[in-house]
Amino acid sequence: MSATTGPLAGVRVIDFSTVVMGPYAAQILGDLGADVIKLESPGDTLRHGPYRTTPGMSQLHLAVNRNKRNVALNLKDEAEHATALDLIDTADILITNVRPGALARLGMDYSVIAERNPRLIYAHAQGFRSDSHLAGMAAYDETVQAASGLVDMANRVVGEPVFLPTILADKVAALTIAQSVLAALVHRDRTGQGQHIEIPMTDTLLAFSLVEHLAGHTFEPPTGPTGFALSLLKGHKAMPAKDGLAAIVPYTAQNFRDVFAAAGRPDLVTDPRLATDALDRADLEDLLALVEQATPALTIAEWAEVCAKHSIPFGPVLDLEHAHEDQYVQDGHLLDLVDHPTEGQIRSIGIPVRFSETPASIRTQARIPGQDTAEVLAELKGR
Repeated sequence: MSATTGPLAGVRVIDFSTVVMGPYAAQILGDLGADVIKLESPGDTLRHGPYRTTPGMSQLHLAVNRNKRNVALNLKDEAEHATALDLIDTADILITNVRPGALARLGMDYSVIAERNPRLIYAHAQGFRSDSHLAGMAAYDETVQAASGLVDMANRVVGEPVFLPTILADKVAALTIAQSVLAALVHRDRTGQGQHIEIPMTDTLLAFSLVEHLAGHTFEPPTGPTGFALSLLKGHKAMPAKDGLAAIVPYTAQNFRDVFAAAGRPDLVTDPRLATDALDRADLEDLLALVEQATPALTIAEWAEVCAKHSIPFGPVLDLEHAHEDQYVQDGHLLDLVDHPTEGQIRSIGIPVRFSETPASIRTQARIPGQDTAEVLAELKGR
């Protein structure tokens, strides 16, 4: 792997995790310059999805395993298990989502690892808190969406208990893993002390969603129901323009009046529900329905001008099928075509943050199993 000047240059991470959450967190650290070694034991289900040329090189694997070296070891083999432990001894951070019972059977739970490497930051992510009655339950994105209240929110809006159309639980938990290990790294560098970090997905998602949705239940006794009113309205959605969809989001009575005036609806500008600056929550659903009827009067470009002039929140709707053609995406290098050593040309998802002094970088794409085993083990012997 080529040298890096990223902010985490010199930090070694062992990614002993599967599927999306842990690998995505480790990839973020790799993008920031860490030397990430994916310790892969046979059986990562993420490799089993559709692939183009090389078995195991699924789209999801490609999306969350760049900037890593891959070491394949059979942890049921005594010698290879010992090698894995030796490798962990060299690490600053270990990320795992292996269940506690399996970690204990492997002799890789925190108590054992910390005795060997007391400076290690050991991040363990699982579905539910280890001291809860749900601790042993398997966790998938859908089950965490349900357990954290996201399904209840969707049910209130669409009348069906649907799952959000993205693996939100995995990805939010991944971001939380990344920020947690970086905080622990600062502590370690100040004190020399490593630590164990537990990241329960359900707790993470519950805390995430309750920022606005705790609402009236913030107080005791409650001053109102749970749920952020605007977000839970059926009419809270992108609006149809003359030539497509756009997020046209009036928040204030003046916003509504300006939208209706631009759309050529003076009758709605004088709607008595907009007579004062204070909007009645009970009127919002009907008012948004009127916005939906009015917005086809103008094109997306025309609405962009109107909204900019009147400080109305606005944004075009990105069509994912054509995301790679979008000017903003292209200018930000968010979906560049790159040459992959085994898969040919692929679209590489860009790094969303920019550092003025220590730029993050994409140095390698996702590897085939065991591609770097010989190199890493040779380094281990040379220490």
